[in-house]
Amino acid sequence: MRVVGTEEMKMIEKKTIEEMGFSEELIIENVGVRGADFIEEAFLQKYPFGEIIVLVGRGNNGADGLSVARHLSNRGFSVRAFMLFSSDEYTEALKTQLEFAISFGVKINDVRDTDQLESYFTQTQDDFLVIDSILGLGYRPPLSNYLFDVVNLVNEYASVLVSIDVPTGICGDNGVMRGNAMKADYTMAIGLPKLCHYVGEGAIHTGQLVTISGGFPLIAMEGGDKFVLDPFLVSESLNSRDKFAHKNTFGHCLVVGGSQGLTGAVLMASQAALKVGTGLVTASTWEESYPEMCSRQIPEIMTGLIPTEEPDVETIIRELKRWDSIVIGPGLGRSKRARETVLSVLNHFAGPVVVDADAIRVLNIEEDAQVLSQRKWPTILTPHMGEFADFAKTDKSKVLDNPMEYLKSMVDKTNSCILMKGACSYLGLPNGEIYINYFPNDGMASGGAGDVLAGILGGLLAQSPMEVKSSSMFANKDVVYDSLKLGISAHTLAGKYAVQKKGARAMTAGSLIEHLGDAFREIEDGELSE
Repeated sequence: MRVVGTEEMKMIEKKTIEEMGFSEELIIENVGVRGADFIEEAFLQKYPFGEIIVLVGRGNNGADGLSVARHLSNRGFSVRAFMLFSSDEYTEALKTQLEFAISFGVKINDVRDTDQLESYFTQTQDDFLVIDSILGLGYRPPLSNYLFDVVNLVNEYASVLVSIDVPTGICGDNGVMRGNAMKADYTMAIGLPKLCHYVGEGAIHTGQLVTISGGFPLIAMEGGDKFVLDPFLVSESLNSRDKFAHKNTFGHCLVVGGSQGLTGAVLMASQAALKVGTGLVTASTWEESYPEMCSRQIPEIMTGLIPTEEPDVETIIRELKRWDSIVIGPGLGRSKRARETVLSVLNHFAGPVVVDADAIRVLNIEEDAQVLSQRKWPTILTPHMGEFADFAKTDKSKVLDNPMEYLKSMVDKTNSCILMKGACSYLGLPNGEIYINYFPNDGMASGGAGDVLAGILGGLLAQSPMEVKSSSMFANKDVVYDSLKLGISAHTLAGKYAVQKKGARAMTAGSLIEHLGDAFREIEDGELSE
């Protein structure tokens, strides 16, 4: 599904009205019906509430709220709307919806200070379902002192808080909050998800996101360059496996890393590569770490040494064609020899390279953009936010405030695929597209989860048929892009199964490897299991 910013949504609305013959009133009516449908089914059929409270601003977000209020009232529910601003500030659409709401029995209260609201909330022991329709997509922080206090009060007293389109206090384009914002349990995105639902404080304050129809024609919503990553739209990326095939059919992945005390990283990455169906996997580490790695490695994985002497380096460079993909970085260390090894792989390996962890740390955009951008074969960088900021030579706080713009810039400069990892991850591709993977799971905030992901990606890329074309970066870009989207989805779903079976506190990175089979079965079935 496409994800849009403020200007993109305005263009969709403009096209819908000017070219498709819709009116603004009809869009608001659709929001009212669909919003009431969701609230009734999700809450009102299951839980007893007193009055339903709708907090109304001065613009069209408030008009949407009153439309929802009217339809709920018409279905027999008790609804009260608090008008937070003077009527001389209302948009025409809001004035119209206010007249409709009154005629349909919605109780209306004019509120000018928070004492009135607090008096209402404290005079009864009822549970409150509150609908937030104060500020919409076009809001820019900060809140006024008055709304700051309103938000504080509602966050304290609401039993269930549902925001329409964007939680009040959140900037629609970048999820920035300055001081305060509604902490929604659910947010009803109108037509399409918005950037703020997946970025910064917006991702935290959105709660569970549902999308309701505004009646926008599909043709008006087509295009864009940002999308939600859907695990079941990547199921076609799964290779059909020949029962009569042999191990070489399914690729050979080399995993390079594991300095002393950190061999666990290369172990997890190599085992993850094996568990996604790769035919052969080799784990390679430094000579001094080799005994440690071998003592812990499973027998199905081959082992090797990272060369450091010139004759050995030259030999390995000539033999790089043995592998179909390389993962480099898990536990590698940040020494001069680590940097030389990473650059040697990037310069000489004619195949996809997953650059992870320490391999990212030893690179930087100022010195290495040309090496990355000139590779004919795909390069995949997998930094978390801190690694990304260091690589890009900028402050982490700036990246957190505007991750997708920074991501686009780095993708353009390196001609690489970049996966910016976090509770919400962003996959930037050289074709200009960004895919958003939003499945927060605190059980995955554990050492080694990123190593497992790197191994998954390397293993899937080893199985992806690609051919060099001198006229392009690499032959079949879609094969690579689909493999990355599949790998990210499998990693996420493995985390879902792990937290279900073990609990967030007890699961480890190894738990992700254990549940990769469950993840792939779910993707193959094409249906999200509970």
